Amino acid sequence: MIRRLLVADRGEIARRVFATCRLVGIETVAVYSDVDTDAPHVNEADYAVHLEGSTPATTYLEQHALIAAAKRAGANAVHPGNGSLAEDPEFAAAVTDAGMIWVGPPAATLRTLHRKSETKKLVAEAKVPVLPTFTDPATVPGFPVLIKPDAGIGGTGMRVVRDASTLAEAVASTRREVDGDVFCEPYVANVRHIEVPILADAMGAVVPFGERECSVQRRYQKIVEETPSPAVDAALREDLCRAAIVAVRALGFVGAGAVEFLLDSDGDFWFLELTPTLQTDHAVTECTSGYDLVRLQLLIAEGGSLPMPGPPPIRGHAIEVRICAEDPAYAWLPSAGTLHRFAVPDVAGSFRPLPQPGLRLDSGVADGSVTGPHHHDPMLAKLVAWAPSRQEAARMLASALARAQLHGVVTNRDLLVRTLRHHSFRSGDIDTGFLDRHPEVFAPLLSSVDAVRLSCLASALAGAADRRASAPVLSTLPSGWRNVPSGSQTAVYDGPTGPVEVGYRMNRHGELAGWWVRSVDPEELDLAGLGQAPVDEHPPIVVVSASRDRVVLNVQGIRLAVLVHRVGDVSYVDSPEGSVTLREIPRFPLPAPEAAESSLIAPLPGAVRRVLVVPGQRVRAGELLLTLEAMKLEHPVHAPSAGVVASLPVHPGAEVDTGELLAVLDPE
Repeated sequence: MIRRLLVADRGEIARRVFATCRLVGIETVAVYSDVDTDAPHVNEADYAVHLEGSTPATTYLEQHALIAAAKRAGANAVHPGNGSLAEDPEFAAAVTDAGMIWVGPPAATLRTLHRKSETKKLVAEAKVPVLPTFTDPATVPGFPVLIKPDAGIGGTGMRVVRDASTLAEAVASTRREVDGDVFCEPYVANVRHIEVPILADAMGAVVPFGERECSVQRRYQKIVEETPSPAVDAALREDLCRAAIVAVRALGFVGAGAVEFLLDSDGDFWFLELTPTLQTDHAVTECTSGYDLVRLQLLIAEGGSLPMPGPPPIRGHAIEVRICAEDPAYAWLPSAGTLHRFAVPDVAGSFRPLPQPGLRLDSGVADGSVTGPHHHDPMLAKLVAWAPSRQEAARMLASALARAQLHGVVTNRDLLVRTLRHHSFRSGDIDTGFLDRHPEVFAPLLSSVDAVRLSCLASALAGAADRRASAPVLSTLPSGWRNVPSGSQTAVYDGPTGPVEVGYRMNRHGELAGWWVRSVDPEELDLAGLGQAPVDEHPPIVVVSASRDRVVLNVQGIRLAVLVHRVGDVSYVDSPEGSVTLREIPRFPLPAPEAAESSLIAPLPGAVRRVLVVPGQRVRAGELLLTLEAMKLEHPVHAPSAGVVASLPVHPGAEVDTGELLAVLDPE
């Protein structure tokens, strides 16, 4: 029996496992790195063990340190979370060799699953449909093909090749990137990614839990999941579940996992892989089945049998989105910084199946959490909506996301809201190419330019209220009133539409006498003389109330509340019109140092993974020079033009910050 359990992971999945452990009476042990000392998962565990270091490789992925931590804390079981350790046969063997219970499939099964081409071969022999596999690129019969690493998780290293002329170079590049073998399979466009979550016990029982639709992806990684799939009827569901059971038994799988398939528009499907982990999207399955999958996973690890005789019925519809610290508009670059505020309205529960329609938030962060390159996953939280119908769930989820306060780091929130509200998504017309076909979902979530103007005015009014509250003499005067009739309150912000000047005048009674917001050319800013140029004033607005964090405006007879959260010189403004981030431009800014024109600087903080050039080497325009790894994703750095590598101050494994020099090219 499991008495004390160590979770060899961090963030949301650690908190998720701890929540079930508290319910079933299992003591919990967290591990944490130098940068996670005050992380929520650490504070919620019964015991916590420090792993010296800050990078994932030296802490959460260091197997010897994890085994030692479990022994030191007196744990008799280890849960690997849902990252790479959950699929690592050597870690599973090390846990059992140390005399502890491994919460996952046996090491022997993981060794089989570790080689995807071998897994596909065994499943094909069991008569489950699979796509042809070519380990020798010379035998590829046609194009396009998808190159995939034979080992690994997620979409790392996957790339599409559309003609024979680029195949050899693409295969070699992928092998270097993943440092291992690769194989090719036919690339099937416009398909759905469907997975069947399963649990299998040691007595031979295999129970599928319906299917999940995971087609909305970025860089081969899921960001929206739902169950049931809008493309799967009862007959197809039965076929998928039957194929999943056959695959699980052919591979000798025991534990919690998901059998993944590709599904085309004709209803044909092909086995992709069996993921031997409690998937990140297990929450939607819990909401529609009513079962606690973590509890069942622990039960199987203890040698118990599954309590249900067959697949549970599907109740209602659940949709989940992954809120990630990344910028979709800039190649999904991870965003680092302090999460000053993280608040989602109307959440009914966390980490547990919902007892009634509502919202569930599974979060790894809280106000004040810090995210950065030392965290191996950009996901901040999962937000789930469960309702009787798909349309209700999508509407509820989109509304909650739009009203959430996510301050301090750039997130994919706006993209998620636009996706959930998109007519193609609402109609169920989705596949793995959804984001490529609908670039409009990448636009900021603003109803109009007026949203920016109102946010600027509200920020200026809140700033004035804050200054009055901080100065007792000013607090006795009407809001923003000056004893100079022609004087105006002015400020300049850098916002989503570029630099803008906002100005307003108040009368003796504290009423808004006039206001304007205008775009300003940053090269012509006269910051010392703000408010001197004549401007056209916008339609009248009545200021109902204004405090440092909340401004209520009456706009042409319609009242709306605007929330303003100021951190330093940045104002995070949330209203029914959308969320706007404004950085106040100082009147006398200090000159910033400029980098040499031939310098290549880091676009994000991370670790240098590969360096493919040496000083003195001649490179072509667009040639890959090096890669940075941050939050499970690899980001390439290419040569902007042809030239010679003059300087290369970084090396593999080096940690770099945003703006740090990576290389210098002497252009030809």
